[in-house]
Amino acid sequence: MTTKIITHADCLEHVNLPGHPEQVARLEYVLNALAPLELKTVEAPLVADNDLLRVHPQRHINAIRAATPQSGWASLDADTHMSPGTLTAALRAAGGAIRAVDMVMAGEANNVFVATRPPGHHCERETAMGFCFFGNVALAAKHALDHHGLKRVAIVDFDVHHGNGTQDLVEGDSRIFFASTHQMPLYPGTGHAHETGGYANVMNCPLPDGAGGKAFRAVMEAEILPAINRWAPDFLLISAGFDAHKADPLAGMTLTEGDFAWVTQRLCDLAAKHCQDRVVSCLEGGYDLEALAACAVAHVNVLKEQTNG
Repeated sequence: MTTKIITHADCLEHVNLPGHPEQVARLEYVLNALAPLELKTVEAPLVADNDLLRVHPQRHINAIRAATPQSGWASLDADTHMSPGTLTAALRAAGGAIRAVDMVMAGEANNVFVATRPPGHHCERETAMGFCFFGNVALAAKHALDHHGLKRVAIVDFDVHHGNGTQDLVEGDSRIFFASTHQMPLYPGTGHAHETGGYANVMNCPLPDGAGGKAFRAVMEAEILPAINRWAPDFLLISAGFDAHKADPLAGMTLTEGDFAWVTQRLCDLAAKHCQDRVVSCLEGGYDLEALAACAVAHVNVLKEQTNG
């Protein structure tokens, strides 16, 4: 088996306002950087409403559809905008996360990197925000449980911004463990350590502005990795945001490509122990184009190495 990439050209048709950090070039840089790895690429399907309904009510789905402009932009909040191609891109991003789970469960791949946009981890049950329209990783987790009959799933989010949407969508489900490292204080202002979910199934480990690899690795080693080990999940999902990199313009943490490779390896080690190597990673943030591309390659190279062992 191999590592595979899920993406779609439609994800390049979500065009933000000029100067917006969540730009088309993000995905172009990632895909161009990954091309030399020569991994098979699979097209992300459009997500079905029945899948979206696992985490979002129909009125949220309807509202996103209704907001889609015929031309120009529609702004859902100060940061979250829709162009004519946004809805299809968002449906592909959600569908890609679900397709990745299906591929891993069917034995078509050991692990999958979902290289799509827009990201998803800020979208709450009925609120699109933070560049996000649907809860991609939460949808994938629910699909793994409900469709494939798994018992326990874990999500690890190392984006520099707290995954408030993912937390909102999974904290009431005793089958899902959600763990996050993120900078605090920072948008969206959630992710305090006292937020532990309805079933002690949420772990937030905020880090201060300026925190680097030493602090990041320490909190992973002391808190998150042992918690995942105790949870013993059947499937591991990663919200792979690379905006904690030292070059990123939207935050102040100072991680390097090596730190992202390290955490990927440690998570894969846990997946080998508990999950039969089942890992799906979904692209979230990362806004310095060169750093984003380099981190994506470091991350996927580790995923690829697991398939050669």
